[in-house]
This record gives sequence, C-alpha cells and structure tokens, in this order.
Amino acid sequence: MEDPLQRTGKDIAQIYRRHAHTVYKVSFMLLRNVVDAEEATQTAFLKLMQSDMTFRDNEHEKAWLIVTARNHCRNMLKHWWRRMRTTLEEADQRLLAEEIRHDETLGEVLALPAKYRLPLYLFYYEGYSTKEIAELLSIKEATIRTQLHTGRKLLKLQIGGEGDD
Repeated sequence: MEDPLQRTGKDIAQIYRRHAHTVYKVSFMLLRNVVDAEEATQTAFLKLMQSDMTFRDNEHEKAWLIVTARNHCRNMLKHWWRRMRTTLEEADQRLLAEEIRHDETLGEVLALPAKYRLPLYLFYYEGYSTKEIAELLSIKEATIRTQLHTGRKLLKLQIGGEGDD
C-alpha cells in the first residue's frame, strides 16, 4: 500500500468506509454502550492517522484497527469514571433495541458473558478463523475454540434449545 506518511484525507476516508462498521461493532461488543463505542471507533481512526504503520493489504489494515479499538476499549473499561456510572443509559437502550430488532441473534450474543461475546462476533459476523481470532486477541487458539464452543452452548440455551451438541 501507500507510504503511511503520504496518506491523504481521501485515503483515510476510504479506510474509514471500509472498516468503520466493523470497528464500531467490535467496540460495542466490548463496551455495550453506544456513545463509548463511537468514541472508541473515532480514537482507533485517530490513531491510524497518527500512525506510521504500513499495511500489507485490507485485511491487515482491518486487523490493526480491531486490535487498536480493543486495546482502547480495555483502557476505557479500566478508567475510574466508567466504574462510577451506569453502563446502559436510556438512549443507549433505545439504540441497542434498534440494533437487536434487525438481528435478534445479536441481542442474544450481547447477553452472553464478556469472554464469549467478541470471539463469537468475530467468528460469525466478521468471518475470522479461530487462528486469526487467537492472533487478534492474543489468546491461544485452543482457548478461542473452547470459548466458541461454550458460547454456542450458552447461546443455544438462551434461545431455548438443548445445551448438548
């Protein structure tokens, strides 16, 4: 791709159009708050603009943005202010309800414990392999497979099916 120091506003806009939805969804999976997810998405793209990173291809670019957003979300979750306020305000609940109305399964995924949400989203909604998810999240591939297996069982129980495969 192009020299990172030569990225123009047009280049950044194209990257944003390609990956903003995914970065937002990943941020929302972690933060479960619309406003915070929007802020995390903006921060990931701001870091891209400030970065001198060179990408091999669009997938490398997307992976870098996902990891950057995830790291920022983790920092946000640790911040003292976040621990003092409620996690889902009324406005967020309305926006979340709208998202879920379009995809009922997404609502069920969001109701799962945190360690299952992101792997399931990346696997089923973004099409990443278990190996790619393991690399993105810096977790062993076997752990990702276990989280996916357990997450699917929990999801099946939530939806009303039997827990066994």
